[in-house]
Amino acid sequence: MLRYALLPPPRVSQAHSSKADTMADAKKINWPIAISIGAIHVIALAAVIPALFSWSSFFLMIGLSILTCGIGISLSFHRSLTHRGLRLIKPFNYIAAFLGTLALQGGPVTWVATHRQHHAATDKDGDPHGADRGFFWSHCEWLIRNNDAVPNDAERARLAPDLYNDPIMMLLDKNSVLLQILLGVGLYAFGGLSAVIWGTFVRLTVMYHSTWLVNSASHMFGYRTYKTNDLSRNNWWVALLSWGEGWHNNHHAFQFSARHGLRWFEFDPIWLAIRGLAVVRIARDIKVPSLEMRQRLSLSSRA
Repeated sequence: MLRYALLPPPRVSQAHSSKADTMADAKKINWPIAISIGAIHVIALAAVIPALFSWSSFFLMIGLSILTCGIGISLSFHRSLTHRGLRLIKPFNYIAAFLGTLALQGGPVTWVATHRQHHAATDKDGDPHGADRGFFWSHCEWLIRNNDAVPNDAERARLAPDLYNDPIMMLLDKNSVLLQILLGVGLYAFGGLSAVIWGTFVRLTVMYHSTWLVNSASHMFGYRTYKTNDLSRNNWWVALLSWGEGWHNNHHAFQFSARHGLRWFEFDPIWLAIRGLAVVRIARDIKVPSLEMRQRLSLSSRA
C-alpha cells in the first residue's frame, strides 16, 4: 500500500514563504476557472425551460452521471488510481479513466496528484481544499481562487509518477476540455439542444456539487467511527449523493480500502460495482481493512 501521508509537503517558494503571503494571494480570483464554472452553472438553468426538457434527456443525464462520476471518478480516479485499493485490467483501466476525464474535474494525473496532496496534509497547511479554512473554501472556493497548494506540473510528476509516466493517462489529462466538447457534439447529434443541456451542463453541475460535498460536508457534518488526524466524518446523505464516497472518516482511516461503507448500513454502491467487476475478473487485488485493523483505530466497540 502506498503511504501518501508520508509524502513530503510541496516545495514552497520564497515568494510564498509566509502564511500571510499565501492567504493574501488566495484572495485573488482565478478568473478563467471561475468564469468556466459559473458559465456551466448558468447554462444548466436552461433545463427549466419546458421546450428543453425530455425524459430521454433526463435519463441520459442520469446514465452519463453514473458512468463519468460513479465509475470514472469514484471507482477509477479515486479508489483505483489514487489509492490503489484495487487493480483493473488494462483495457478497462483506460476506459474508466476516459470516463473520469469526461467528468471535467481535471484529467487523471491532475485529479490524482491533487487528491494525494490532500491526504498528505489533510485539513492543514498544504491541503488544496482543507476544511480547516471553512465550508465554502473546501467546497469550491479553493478552485476559483489562487491556490498554492494545488500541485503544479513538477509536483504532479512527484505526486503521481505512475500516471505522469503513462502516455495514455497524460493524453487524457491534456485533452479533458477537448473530449468534453466532442461529447457535446455527439450529444447534439443524438438528441439536439436538450441532450446537450441535460447531458453536459446539468450533469456537470450536479456532479460537481456531489463531489465537492465530500470535501466540505464530509469534513464537517456526521459521525466519526475511527481515529484520524483530520476532520473527516461519515455522512449518510453525502454518501447517497456521491456513490458511497460520503463514508469519509472510514476512507481517511483506511485510505487503501476499496470499500468505504464498512458497516452493514453504510450503503456503498461503488463497492457493489467493484465486487461485480471482481466476479468477471475485471477487478483484482482488492484491498479492505482487516477486523483487527478496524478495531485498532475504532473509537468504540461497534466498529
